Amino acid sequence: MSETDIRGLCPPRFQPVRNAFAANFAAGEELGARFCLAIEGEVVVDLLGGWADRDRSVPFAENTLAPVFSSTKAVTAFMVARLVAAGKLDYRQTVASIWPAFAQGGKQGVTVEMALSHQAGLSGFPEPMDPALWFDTEAICAKLAAMTPLWPPGTASGYHPVTYGFLAGEIFRRIDGRSLGRALAEDIAGPMNLDVWIGLPTAEHARCAEIMKPRELPKFGAPTPALKAAFQVPWAAPGGRSTADWRRAEFPAANGHATAEGLARLMAILATDTSGLAASASAERIFGQDLVLPFGISWGAGFMRNPPNQFYGPGALTFGHSGRGGSCAFADPERGISGAYVMNRESAHLMGDPRSRRLIQAAYASL
Repeated sequence: MSETDIRGLCPPRFQPVRNAFAANFAAGEELGARFCLAIEGEVVVDLLGGWADRDRSVPFAENTLAPVFSSTKAVTAFMVARLVAAGKLDYRQTVASIWPAFAQGGKQGVTVEMALSHQAGLSGFPEPMDPALWFDTEAICAKLAAMTPLWPPGTASGYHPVTYGFLAGEIFRRIDGRSLGRALAEDIAGPMNLDVWIGLPTAEHARCAEIMKPRELPKFGAPTPALKAAFQVPWAAPGGRSTADWRRAEFPAANGHATAEGLARLMAILATDTSGLAASASAERIFGQDLVLPFGISWGAGFMRNPPNQFYGPGALTFGHSGRGGSCAFADPERGISGAYVMNRESAHLMGDPRSRRLIQAAYASL
């Protein structure tokens, strides 16, 4: 990929970001990608290049939607945080106080913030099931409500790759009355003209980038029951349905579609917040070796906090989330900075993809 194929907004002071973006392509690490950075809500860098399809016939354009997988969790955490800020929900209240059936299996003490910070012990389902069942929200929520945790809730985090979205989504629905994806569209994305979706209408599908999967598998640690249920059983993720069905469904943990600009501008709401919403949502709930991901992680209420891994630059208060294959979205409230990286050539890195880290490091070095 030559320098001339890179396009978009990049003032001279941010030339190192353009250089890093071009280098990712030159190294053969990209198919199509976009990186966006905002300061105090104003987009100051917006670079894109490459192809939206595997045949390299459709350019990766300003309106190309990328599947962002678990970067969706940052959007979901933001939507729940708005309920807390409005006084409709308390992070410290039990999930069962909102969703009575959830008290089954010894989960009566699980709080909202424990569920959002991956402490509920529900990283996946250990018993065999049809992967298509994930498309039945009511059935999955009933299974989660009845389930006995895989570890004592509150004693450790164990990443919930898909179930997080059903937990957060059901909490949201029971408070708000709407699905989380519908509320996102009606309250945030629509009014602010943000190209961010959880549950993508069929009319938008033609804009979606095709994914190129990595040749190697992610490197997890030693297998544990929590890890197996989360990632390693055949039914760990939704399956058995079409790509169109996947895009239309609402999986608030895993199937968001967005542009980098849309995500960066949404995260700017958090980066510039003065109400306390961002500070409350991003405050540490637990820190330690995760039972699923091979990292020590500091979790907020659905957000991955920057220390100790520093995936999102140097900020001590920065938070965000990463997605399968390499995407990420982050907010830095100390500097009023937000950003997002989306792509369609997946890497095998579980978190902290080197491509995004190089871009973020170059952006901070340019400030």
